[in-house]
Amino acid sequence: MLRPGMIISDRYEIIDTVGSGGMADVYKAKDQRLNRFVAIKVLKNEYSSDRNFVNKFRGEAQSAAGLSHPNIVNVYDVGDDKGLHYIVMELVEGITLKRFIERKGKLEVKEAVGIAIQIAQGMEAAHDNHIIHRDIKPQNIIISRDGKVKVTDFGIAKVSNSNTITSNAMGSVHYLSPEQARGGYSDEKSDIYSLGVTLYEMLSGKVPFAGDNNVSVAMLHIQGEAMTLRELDSSIPLSLDSIVQKCMQKKPERRYHTASELIIDLKRALANPNGDFVQIPSFVASDSPTIKIADDFPKSNNSSLRQTDLLDDDDDLDSVDSKADKIITVFTIIAMVIIAAVIIWVVVRFILPKSDKKPDDNTPIVTDVPTPEPTEEPTPTPEPDPTIETYEFPSVIGHTEEDARIAILAKDPTAIVKPQEEYSTEYEEGYVARTYPLPNTHYPVGSQVIIYISVGEEPVQIPYLYGNTWEQAEQKLRVDYNLIPERIDEFSNDVPAGVVISTDPPKESMVKAGDTVKVYVSKGPEVVQVPVPYLVGKTTAEATNLLNDVGLILGEINRESSDNFAEGIITSQDETAGELVNEGTKINVTVSTGPESTETGGNTGGNTGSDIDAVNYTGTLVISSPNPFDYVQTPDDTAEIILEMEQDGYATEIYAEIISRYDFPLTVPVESDSGAIGAVKMYVDGEVFKLHENDNPYVWIIELEPVED
Repeated sequence: MLRPGMIISDRYEIIDTVGSGGMADVYKAKDQRLNRFVAIKVLKNEYSSDRNFVNKFRGEAQSAAGLSHPNIVNVYDVGDDKGLHYIVMELVEGITLKRFIERKGKLEVKEAVGIAIQIAQGMEAAHDNHIIHRDIKPQNIIISRDGKVKVTDFGIAKVSNSNTITSNAMGSVHYLSPEQARGGYSDEKSDIYSLGVTLYEMLSGKVPFAGDNNVSVAMLHIQGEAMTLRELDSSIPLSLDSIVQKCMQKKPERRYHTASELIIDLKRALANPNGDFVQIPSFVASDSPTIKIADDFPKSNNSSLRQTDLLDDDDDLDSVDSKADKIITVFTIIAMVIIAAVIIWVVVRFILPKSDKKPDDNTPIVTDVPTPEPTEEPTPTPEPDPTIETYEFPSVIGHTEEDARIAILAKDPTAIVKPQEEYSTEYEEGYVARTYPLPNTHYPVGSQVIIYISVGEEPVQIPYLYGNTWEQAEQKLRVDYNLIPERIDEFSNDVPAGVVISTDPPKESMVKAGDTVKVYVSKGPEVVQVPVPYLVGKTTAEATNLLNDVGLILGEINRESSDNFAEGIITSQDETAGELVNEGTKINVTVSTGPESTETGGNTGGNTGSDIDAVNYTGTLVISSPNPFDYVQTPDDTAEIILEMEQDGYATEIYAEIISRYDFPLTVPVESDSGAIGAVKMYVDGEVFKLHENDNPYVWIIELEPVED
C-alpha cells in the first residue's frame, strides 16, 4: 500500500486510499504538472513480477485509453516507476451503483431506466470502438455527485473481433453471460446480458440468480430461468419486464444486437411504460463465429465445474468447464459434419455441370439460354407470379390504426394486421407513420402486414443544469436538446444571482422535443426593507417589542444622563424613524440615566460627585435550566443571546453575546442601582424566549446584595 505524500514518477502525489480490488489498489492523487486531482490504479506488488498480470493490467489502459465519452471514466496516462505499474484515470467523486442500490433497497423505475440508458450509452461508445467490456456490473458503475453515470474498470475488456475463447479473466459470476460461463465467445451481446442483470437488480433489489457458491450461480446462468420482474413486483411496467427478459436471453442472437437498439426501447419504455413493443425473436442462426475449443482449455478432474476456477464477485473468473461444454462440443462437431454434407450435396446436385451425365429416357434435355446483352433501357419489373394470389396494398399512412385496419381488411379479409409502435416527427401520436409492405404494391393474400403507429417524437432527457448560468442553460436546452426554456427568477440564499437553481421537470426526466422546460434562476438572497419605528420615550423592553414586530433587532444600548428623560427611557436612536432599512438590521439607542448629579454645598468649583450614580447592588445570575436551545431551533445550534433585567418598570440590558448550547449553564455578573430584586428576560436572535408558543416570556428572578461603602 502507498502512503499519503508519496510521489510517483515525479508527478503524481498520493493523497488518500480510494479502494482495493483483487489485483490493484486505487488512490486519490494530485497531478502536480496539470494541477488536478486524479485516480491512480496501482498493480499490487505480488502481481508486479508476473508478466501475465502486467500485460493484462496494461491491456486495461489500452482498452480504455481510446474511449472518450461522458459515460466512461477517462484514462489519462499509464506507466511504471521502479517496478510500480499504474494507470492514471479521471477522478469521479461519487458512489458505486452497487452501494447506491444497497442504500435504497431498490430504485424507482424512472431512476433505474435513466441510469441504464447512461450505462448503455457508455457501452455503445465502447462497442463502436470494437471494445467489449465483459464485466458490466454495479460495482463497476460510478454515480458522480452531479448525477452523471460512468462505466469504469475495463480490466478484462477485449477487442470484439478476437476469435479466441476467453477461458480466463471473465466477469463477476452474478452478472456473467451464459457464453462467458461456458468459456466461449463473447461479444457486444454479452455486455447487454450483464446490463440486463444489472437493471434487474436495480428494479428488484436483488440479482436474478443466487446460490451457495459461484459454481452453482454460473450453472444457473447457463441452465436456469430467472423469475420475471413482474412476478416479483406487479407494479413494474410490462415494457421494462420485457426489455430485461430480452437482455437476459440464453441465446445471444435473441438479445438486443446492439446497445443502440436497447437505448431506443428504454426511452420508449419511459414514454409508454405499458406498451407491448419489445420483440424477442425466435431462434435464428447465431451471428457469432464458430469457435474451435483450444487444446489448452482447462479440464476438470470431474464432470462438474471446479469451484476454485471461479473468483468471487469482485475478482475475475479464471476458468469454467462443465458437462455442458462437452455436450456443446459434440453437437458442434456433429453440426459441422451435417452442414458439410449438405453443402457437398448442393454442389453436386445444382452447381456442377451435368453435360457428362448421359440422359435417360425420363431425363429432360435442358437447353442453355444465353444471357441477353445489357441495354440502356431499364429492366422492367417482373409481373407477379400468377400462381400466387395477391392484392394491391392500400395507402393507409396518416390514418388512425382502426381506419388503417379497416382499409387493409377491405382489400384482403385474411390479412394478418400487426401494429407496432415507433417514434415519428412527421405524424402525430396514434397515426400510421409507415407500413410494410409499401403502399400500392402487390402483396400475397393472407400474409402478415405491419402498420407502424406513431407514438410521437422520441423523448429527450433533460440535462443537469444546476450551477450553469442562464445563458449556458438556454443555449444547451435550445440547441442541444431542442427544448424551449422558460426563465423563472426566484430568491435563493444558497445560489449566486444569475445561476440555475433547478428545472421543472427535474434533471434526467424524459420529455418530448419542443416541450417547455421551466428553468429556475437565482435572484440572490431576498432583501426586505421595513420602516424604523419611533423609539424615543420608550423603555428598552417596549423598543424591543416594537422592533421585533417589524423584523428589526435592538442593538447597542448607550447610557448617558438626561435632564429631559427619566432614568431608563430612550433619549435617541441611530436610525431615523420612518427610514427604510433591511430586515434584521440592528437599531442602536441611547438610554437616560437620569439628571446629572451635582453637589449643592458651598463648593463653587463645579460638580464634586460622579457623572453617573454609584452602583448600590451587585450579584450573579446563573442560568442552568431551561436551556433555550432545547426549545428554539437555530442554525448550527448557535444564536445571539440578550438578557434584559427589569426593575421598577425599567429594562436594562445586562448581557449580549453569540453563544451555543454548549455554553450553558450561563453565568452573568449583574450590577444595579435600582433595587435588590430584578426580573430577567431572554431574547434568542431577537425573539423573546418562551417555553411554548402561547406562553408568556420566561423570567428568571435575581436577588442582588447591597454594596458596602
